Amino acid sequence: MRSWHGKLFFFAGVVCVLMLTSWHTSKSDNLPSQLHLVYESLLRAEQRGEVLTQELLKVLGQLQNRSIAPSNLTIVNSSALLEEKVLRRVLPLQPNAHIYLPHLKEHVDSLKPIVHLGQRRTGVSLVLGVPTVHRQKQSYLVNTLQSLLYDLSTAERKDIVIVVFVAETNATFVNAVVQSVQTNLPDAVSSGVIEVISPSPHYYPDLSNLKETFGDPKERVRWRTKQNLDYSFLMLYAQSKGTYYVQLEDDIVAKQGFFESMKKYIEQVLSEEWLFLEFSQLGFIGKLFRTSDLPMIVEFFLMFHKDKPIDWLLDHILWVKVCNPEKDLKHCNSEKARLKRAYKPSLFQHIGLHSSLPGKIQNLKDKDFGNQVLFKGHYNPPAELRSSLEKYQSHTLERAYNGEDFFWGLTPKGGDYILISFTTPQAVKGYFFRSGNIETNGDRFYNTTVEVLPNNNSVKEMVIRGELACCKPLSDGFVQIGSFKNGVAEGEVDGALGEIAAMRLLVHSDSGVWVLLSEILIKV
Repeated sequence: MRSWHGKLFFFAGVVCVLMLTSWHTSKSDNLPSQLHLVYESLLRAEQRGEVLTQELLKVLGQLQNRSIAPSNLTIVNSSALLEEKVLRRVLPLQPNAHIYLPHLKEHVDSLKPIVHLGQRRTGVSLVLGVPTVHRQKQSYLVNTLQSLLYDLSTAERKDIVIVVFVAETNATFVNAVVQSVQTNLPDAVSSGVIEVISPSPHYYPDLSNLKETFGDPKERVRWRTKQNLDYSFLMLYAQSKGTYYVQLEDDIVAKQGFFESMKKYIEQVLSEEWLFLEFSQLGFIGKLFRTSDLPMIVEFFLMFHKDKPIDWLLDHILWVKVCNPEKDLKHCNSEKARLKRAYKPSLFQHIGLHSSLPGKIQNLKDKDFGNQVLFKGHYNPPAELRSSLEKYQSHTLERAYNGEDFFWGLTPKGGDYILISFTTPQAVKGYFFRSGNIETNGDRFYNTTVEVLPNNNSVKEMVIRGELACCKPLSDGFVQIGSFKNGVAEGEVDGALGEIAAMRLLVHSDSGVWVLLSEILIKV
């Protein structure tokens, strides 16, 4: 570790000596003899260079592991980070894309993404890649992103970046996706959690004359070939943004607490040998890689992008690395299992019914995913409950308040409300209301306020006179103390309000979706 700087200078010195030797040869009378000596020197230098390259690759791997703090997966050693940046400049981490996609030579920026949204965040632990394409029937993208963001803590949101890759060159469609993400997830975009990129219009080659293989029709061969190119582009962009890369799709849901579960599992296997970790059993969903391995993986994908689907190619990488042709299939599978580790239960589930391949119905489900937790129950003070919202089936407000289920109401209109009247006035300290759940995250409260009714008339008068800065007085005696933001309303209740007789959620405008309350907590 301490001598790698010296080896670099030594290698540079060898190059200088050879240049001087070559210059001296041109001045010598015995030219053939001198050229032979130069040739031998070059061979020796090449051999030394190969040894040095292998040593530097090992050092890079060590730096990659040492730069991860076991407690939080973030880089803490600035010296190691600086050395890794130097090594990234020395070693050829970019795959030779121009060899496998020669048309890229005609446009120098064809591998450079167009960044539409985001803060270009780097240095995170997890980079989540979400490619999306035009679907004829239904788009699941926003629901997928909402699912991934659903219960991330503040610290987790700072240590993750979700890269949405719009794998299309049609400007109208790309702009529509950008607008949808910006409109539905503005906070995640402005904070840098979500980025939206698209490829150069010159990235994709001509896909009209592909060889049909494995009995697949031409349209399916084209679809899977483009998918290989999509994933490769996204991986290339992601490799410099964080420590680990997770490949996802645009029609999945995540299990609550997926970030923490992945973090703990990585810590368990950090010092072991593996190429990728599986957090879903389906296809290419939920595969986690070290970003330092992505250049090799992408080069393999690009080399055979016309030949096989991407999950088959990933399996072939394992075969090339560890399978011995002189041994049987059982031995091969055992060796491959060392390089891929499966985490159970699965953390990501496929939900899309309509595939991005036109006409294909995708019924894939991960049997190891299990059931989602769709609500979180709490003990709340006794109360009488009323609402102008019509419930859906058995998902009543009473069951949600008692921690037995979630409340699901039909489309709210302006003026609709949920009223919680305490059996006896309560000294409420705080509140937490979560709308939507991880499977139906779009059914949220929008433009909805949280209000309380003080039990003491003198307190109401103080609020009206503006003597309590915490609150906004309303005409019916209620006091506005908060509102929903990104589907959640939480806060403390000022003790100056005294005992509270009731709490109310009041909708101020018509909504285009149903509403679901998955968590109700009244802190007393």
